Amino acid sequence: MGNEQVQERKKRYAMVIDIGKCSGCDACTVACTIENNVPDGKFRTWVKEIEVGTFPDVKRAKLPRLCNHCEDAPCQKVCPVEATWRAEDGTILIDYDRCIGCKYCMAACPYEARYVNPITNTVDKCTFCYHRVEEGLEPACVATCVGGARVFGDLNDPNSLVHQLVATKNTQVLKPEMGTKPQVYYIDADGTLMSSDYSALKKGEK
Repeated sequence: MGNEQVQERKKRYAMVIDIGKCSGCDACTVACTIENNVPDGKFRTWVKEIEVGTFPDVKRAKLPRLCNHCEDAPCQKVCPVEATWRAEDGTILIDYDRCIGCKYCMAACPYEARYVNPITNTVDKCTFCYHRVEEGLEPACVATCVGGARVFGDLNDPNSLVHQLVATKNTQVLKPEMGTKPQVYYIDADGTLMSSDYSALKKGEK
């Protein structure tokens, strides 16, 4: 989708995560699991604890993870039955009645943000709590974040906090070289953290 089409869209939902405010308490993961009935051992959002730096200057850093709701979403392109689709506000969603569980979207996602629901045998992932947002509520992970590390809103609204944060703060996205245009932005995530081999770590592990 071109920049002109993005700007023409009335809403463009995104999330901003302030790395410095994340304590790694996992309240977001628990809230998401309860809100969305996520099966045991599966995750729509999770917090990675990654070792960055070179000895002796080494530290542990927190990296919250979730679907990036990419503007140029590879998962949407490869779905043979068009089960993965984009809502008018930019949110990437899954039509569970259409999904055949082929896992093409899982292979295409550079962020390992999808999983197969063992109960429904369909692919699942973060939806930005679409059902809550439609009711004027924040996603569960945002509402429960005790440190205020997560902010959600409309990037096309200049008065929204997410718009102001992206416009004024030093923000980065994961794997920008992939050209997927993620809509999850990180504040003060140094290059070492963002380029870490986080994809090799299993979801749920610290």
